[in-house]
Amino acid sequence: MNMQSALVPHDPPELREILGVAVASVTAEQASRLFLRLIAEKRFTKVGFLNAHNANVAAADPEFARILDDFLILPDGVGVDVAAKLLYGAPFPANLNGTDFIPAFLRSARQPLKVGLLGASRENADRAAVRLSELAPQHKVEVIHDGFFNASDEPEILDRIAKFRPDVLLVAMGVPRQEFWIAGNLDQDHCTLPIAVGALFDFLSGAVPRAPGIVRSLRLEWLFRLLIEPGRLWRRYIVGNPLFLLRVFRQKLASRASR
Repeated sequence: MNMQSALVPHDPPELREILGVAVASVTAEQASRLFLRLIAEKRFTKVGFLNAHNANVAAADPEFARILDDFLILPDGVGVDVAAKLLYGAPFPANLNGTDFIPAFLRSARQPLKVGLLGASRENADRAAVRLSELAPQHKVEVIHDGFFNASDEPEILDRIAKFRPDVLLVAMGVPRQEFWIAGNLDQDHCTLPIAVGALFDFLSGAVPRAPGIVRSLRLEWLFRLLIEPGRLWRRYIVGNPLFLLRVFRQKLASRASR
């Protein structure tokens, strides 16, 4: 099942290709309705997000790009908005980064859901679970395991997931490990919506600070993160952002040449 078939046949959202990855052009409300419909129909659908970093990884790793074709991909961040404007004449309708969208979706979902957490450190996962339970007390939230495990631990982890059978499984292992793990290990017997959420647990737990609201409104959270963690993130942003834009310009030129 590719991403196109994962979307419900009536009123499928527009898809925009960014560096070979098809991204759903939807509002937050449309994405939330789609999630709830998929859960109600128990339609197993892998979910991910595309930002400049993920797009660079996909452009350099054909296998990663291939597995993303089987995910429902949502737009994340100012980089893909710039790309959409350059390639399609308009930005995406909403910035659906997982850090904001996933908690907002769970808050808005009135029906009780089962939500599993897998990844990050155990302390941060536990604290993230507490925070999600505070934000959306209607749901049953359970930590499955932290993200520090090896192949010998996977049968037990998969068994725990299958027994809990979450409607939503949040997988926080970083790019591209989380997407590869979802693609290689999960199916409809484990959960309905496995979602690759990156650093969400670290943010929810408070271990990693969010940028102030004014910085986020200016679409500069990436710069705040760079200032907080320069040693880890300088290559992603200082090297990665210009490389991403260069690749987008190449896509635009190739699109013009093919007309």
